[in-house]
Amino acid sequence: MKIAIMQPYLFPYIGYFSLIKNTDYFVFFDTPQYIRKGWINRNRILSTNGDVTYFTVPIQKADRNTPINKSVISYNYDWKVKILGQLNIYKKAPNYDKVINLVNDVFNTDTMLISDLAIKSIVKTCEYLDIDIKYDIFSKMNLALPEVKEPDEWALYITKELGYNTYINPPGGMSFFNREKYQINDVDLQFLVQEIIPYRQNREVFIPALSMIDVMMFCSCNEINEMLCEYKIER
Repeated sequence: MKIAIMQPYLFPYIGYFSLIKNTDYFVFFDTPQYIRKGWINRNRILSTNGDVTYFTVPIQKADRNTPINKSVISYNYDWKVKILGQLNIYKKAPNYDKVINLVNDVFNTDTMLISDLAIKSIVKTCEYLDIDIKYDIFSKMNLALPEVKEPDEWALYITKELGYNTYINPPGGMSFFNREKYQINDVDLQFLVQEIIPYRQNREVFIPALSMIDVMMFCSCNEINEMLCEYKIER
């Protein structure tokens, strides 16, 4: 049985959803420190000048050690209107109306916490794509874990506590995961490397790995689900 554990990101790129689709269970790891200019509250889309830009949900200033699940959304300006205005770049995309409705549904979530908003962006996207997501939120699980001494032990201990034998991570974790540690604990450590399949973006040069919003604007649900099966597993 396969499990993936990730911090909640706002409308993340296609590889994030490949982890969800190709595992049996998913845990939103929402207790690490919130990092500014990461993927928790922002992502990339096409811009009007033919390049890429970021859409961002602003976060209230807080102590630098504030965890993700206690980071509060700022309403000092109408960021919803700003982001929806940025998405006007997709007005001519075939799925614009459906995807804008999805984004509005997420942005109308009754919450002040960025973790709630990010999680809803992922869950609602899975519903839109008909991906069966079985998930939990780490801060609500009350797991009795051993003392964590190294960053790679969070995933190891959560995997063992929940009774899974395979943990799958994005390739970015290859540099700090101790493979021997997982092997000793009878957990098969795997890395899912997503192949980015080019699709028509109504521009001359394809820009890969943008927010899933970009993919959904141009591709059908069937096309996206086919893309999500284009990956390789490394150890």
